[in-house]
Amino acid sequence: MLGMSARRTAIIGGLMVATGPLSLTLYSPALPTIVADFGTTDAAGKLTLTVYFAAFALAQLICGPLSDRYGRRAVGLAFFAIYVLGSLIGAMAPSLEILFLGRFVQGFGVSAGVALSRAMVRDQFVGGEAIRILTLINLILTVTPAVAPTLGSVILLMGSWHHMFLVMAGFGLAILALLSWGARETLPPENRVPFRPGIVFGNYRQLLSSPDFLFPSLLLGLTFSGFHGFTALLPFIFIDDMGLTPFQFAMAMLAQTGSFIAGNLATGFLSSRVPPSRLVTIALVSLVVSGIGFAVLPVLYPQSVIAIMVPVGVWMFGLAFISPSATAAAMAGFGAIAGAAGALTGFFQVGGGFAGSLAAGTLFPDARTALTIQLPVVAALTVGVALADRWRRR
Repeated sequence: MLGMSARRTAIIGGLMVATGPLSLTLYSPALPTIVADFGTTDAAGKLTLTVYFAAFALAQLICGPLSDRYGRRAVGLAFFAIYVLGSLIGAMAPSLEILFLGRFVQGFGVSAGVALSRAMVRDQFVGGEAIRILTLINLILTVTPAVAPTLGSVILLMGSWHHMFLVMAGFGLAILALLSWGARETLPPENRVPFRPGIVFGNYRQLLSSPDFLFPSLLLGLTFSGFHGFTALLPFIFIDDMGLTPFQFAMAMLAQTGSFIAGNLATGFLSSRVPPSRLVTIALVSLVVSGIGFAVLPVLYPQSVIAIMVPVGVWMFGLAFISPSATAAAMAGFGAIAGAAGALTGFFQVGGGFAGSLAAGTLFPDARTALTIQLPVVAALTVGVALADRWRRR
């Protein structure tokens, strides 16, 4: 039987996508501990995030076209098996180099979550209904970042950071079980596209040459570069600079998750009542306010957790609005190559995260300086891209 209900698509897609942030937020409280255990630098610790993002972004470009050829379910099973392998490598890592390898393999496998969930939605839903399903996926996605930092802190209190990777492996095995027994294929055999280099590159060229695809994808990339930029910075500011314990850090992160949940609830309520362009406008206003907050509040109140978490929360509220709207807009006209379109939107999103975390870890002398400069710049660039897109559509 082909196809799934909206609820089943949202649950399975949401859990697949949640694996990506699980591998970040469960792990983030341990970054200073990992740096200390391996006797390395903060920059090297941040590079474990960068390696993960690089593999995550690039592997999507393979995963999407493979799913256009072999179907969403089979490719999902293969890639999440790779994710489990990477998690086990991380769990046994005796050195920073092996940890880099584990994070790379993890990122390669988990790329299926973003690419395939979006393709599964586009296979079955369009327009406002697609935005509603993508918003449901985002709501499910928020549960993992809410729980994972606290769980990671508890694991650190009870044992080693290596055990975090065993938890990740268990989550990957649960996704494999869900795909095996709970998922149905959404791509009919007659709609499948051959997996040949000429066709794959041709499809990507078609997508990249279309402004209707490119501008929403750039919005995704920029907003997520900001999100992953401060994700890489906050553990070092709160734990190293301000002296918070990993558990206190996890509690502070609840403000981020709460804002994202509130934004998703608001998006779900408004998606059937206002046009998608209005949702993007709300997101842009939020990003402007957040960017100003990042530039001003941490400077005025250098030892205040609230001064940092307020702009973080406002950014997450805006991200909840822009993510489903921009994703649906980018994929709307490309149902015949939904796997490639989902992969390329994911590449922009995760590639933005890669660029954001890399810039945060390498371009600035310390984490606090990066936070107060990088985030306002990203907010300004995002607004600039959105205004250019609106000018083009007139």
